[in-house]
Amino acid sequence: MRSPLRIALLALVALVAGLLTATPAAAAPNFKAPYPCGQQWTYSHHSAEVRLALDFVRTDGGTTAGTPVLASAAGTAYRYSQPSGAGNYIAIDHGGGWQTYYFHLSAYSVANGAQVAQGQQIGVTGSTGNSTGAHIHYEQLYNGVGQNIVLNGQSLAPYPGAYYSKYLTSDNGCGGGTAKYWVDTFANATGYAAANTADAQGVLNAGTNYVYCKVWGAQIGSGSAYNHWWLRTDLDTVYAGKSGRNAYVSAYYLSRWGNDEARDNNGAVIPDC
Repeated sequence: MRSPLRIALLALVALVAGLLTATPAAAAPNFKAPYPCGQQWTYSHHSAEVRLALDFVRTDGGTTAGTPVLASAAGTAYRYSQPSGAGNYIAIDHGGGWQTYYFHLSAYSVANGAQVAQGQQIGVTGSTGNSTGAHIHYEQLYNGVGQNIVLNGQSLAPYPGAYYSKYLTSDNGCGGGTAKYWVDTFANATGYAAANTADAQGVLNAGTNYVYCKVWGAQIGSGSAYNHWWLRTDLDTVYAGKSGRNAYVSAYYLSRWGNDEARDNNGAVIPDC
């Protein structure tokens, strides 16, 4: 028979071995707000929610409906539809057991199974499914279990039970910088002072050009060929009285990729400004 001391020692050895081989919980990504840089939104939590979700609506003067929904962190995006509940929604698998959900989209902006970067547009805010108004229903899950939402390393708990008591301004996609991304354009393109056609600055010649970053703006094109992204760049021909620097050219003129895509010649997503 084994002595009580030997049994205790064996139990201790087993416990230590278990602690040494246990897989630690994966660190969460540095999640950011699911809407564009500089926008202010308010948020609330419905007590009936099963998971620790938050609903966001816009409060900076812009309209909630139609606003781009952005990936909180990089990962693989999957498209789903639940007409009686979540509506059109996207789940992003960030690896390490972490996921984020984005419900009630009016439209998807990425293909099912697409690799997405933090700050990349994945959909458009809407009110599909069981929803009474446009908003972003947002969740963070670890191994399928809802977590208190943390953005930029700060928990948003305790949650408010109604809108307009707590607010959050996004810094998602605020990168930009001076890095250059090389793209091919199929025609000469007019460059503007902003992401619209209100103030022409000059022309970017067709060919291989560098761009810095992208912003969402007025749609160029229609039907089967269109784009809302605008690329910040320096123009080749400058109109009188204009600088031609840091102007915006529509991503419609890119020689490759599809509608509402803005990638460089290597397929990398051009970052938001």
